[in-house]
Amino acid sequence: MSLADLVPLTKDADGVMRVGSSRVTLDTVVAAFREGMTPEGIVEQYPSLRLAAVYSVIGYALSHPEEVETYLRDRQRLAEAVRRENEARFDPAGVRARLLARRRQE
Repeated sequence: MSLADLVPLTKDADGVMRVGSSRVTLDTVVAAFREGMTPEGIVEQYPSLRLAAVYSVIGYALSHPEEVETYLRDRQRLAEAVRRENEARFDPAGVRARLLARRRQE
């Protein structure tokens, strides 16, 4: 049995940790668990996950809190940087007014 069988986490090309072969991220599972969802509830919400995988990932997160927190903080920083970049490129101020004006022109 390999470590991947025990903790079914894989890192994709962008460095995002995914559960097993699904597209569900470690971030998603940890957030759901912290919000009080049971592993069964998480599988119900994300049916591409296997129950054993969710239990393994939660166990890993609880056993390695520093590593998981560092990963989550890094992901949050990246998300904030992307948001700032998008806002700089596409000014969100006045979006509603521009969309309404465009609708009136049609």
